[in-house]
This record gives sequence, C-alpha cells and structure tokens, in this order.
Amino acid sequence: MALPYDQRPVDDTPVSTDDLPPLPQRDRNIPASAWREAPAALLALGEPFGGEEALYKRRIGGWLLWRSGPATKADAAYLALWHEDLARTFTFRLFPDGTGTGAGPSGTTHDRFRTWKEDLRDHQPG
Repeated sequence: MALPYDQRPVDDTPVSTDDLPPLPQRDRNIPASAWREAPAALLALGEPFGGEEALYKRRIGGWLLWRSGPATKADAAYLALWHEDLARTFTFRLFPDGTGTGAGPSGTTHDRFRTWKEDLRDHQPG
C-alpha cells in the first residue's frame, strides 16, 4: 500500500546505480547515503536549508531524481543526475511560498517543477 511521502520508512540498505528503481517508491525512502556512488553535490543538497538528507524519487529516462526537503510549500531542492556522468546535474529549488526555479538541460530556466521535469525527459544526453 502506498504511504504518504513523509511516513515512508528509510531503507538504508546500500544500493548501486543499477539498483535504483525506475518508478517512484511508495513504500520506502532510499537516502542518498545508501547510494554507493552518491556524489558530494547530492550528499550536500539539503545543507542550505536545514541539512535534510536527499531521498531518491525516481528515474526520468536516464536522469536520477532526488529530493531534499518536503514535497510541498517548504524549502526543498530536487537534484537530477545523469546516470552515466554523475557530474552532469541540474537542480530545481522550491521555496516556502510555493514558487520555484531551476535550469534544465535545454538551457531554459523553469519556474514550474513540471516543466523542469519535462525538460529532463526531453533532453537525454548521448
């Protein structure tokens, strides 16, 4: 059964990139510290607003999507990393008033999370 995002237990079983599931996990959260290949940028994602550890959300094509912070109307950030080049990243920042901003792989800066995700979907390197 699907649990609300803030009630899902943390599963800190070590995982590699290939182990990260393609779809959103509705029963558990995978923390960045459990990902063997986690780059420093991901481990530090939540530092600017309280230090909450990033949790894995899903794949969008070859992009690995992580979030630090609550899903709605709070300081939070999403980080997308290209699975074959973890230095290739894009961040979308959410603010407490419900607004957000982030550049996508097309070079466009987005103020809506949906259009940022669509940019990831539509711009797969390689």
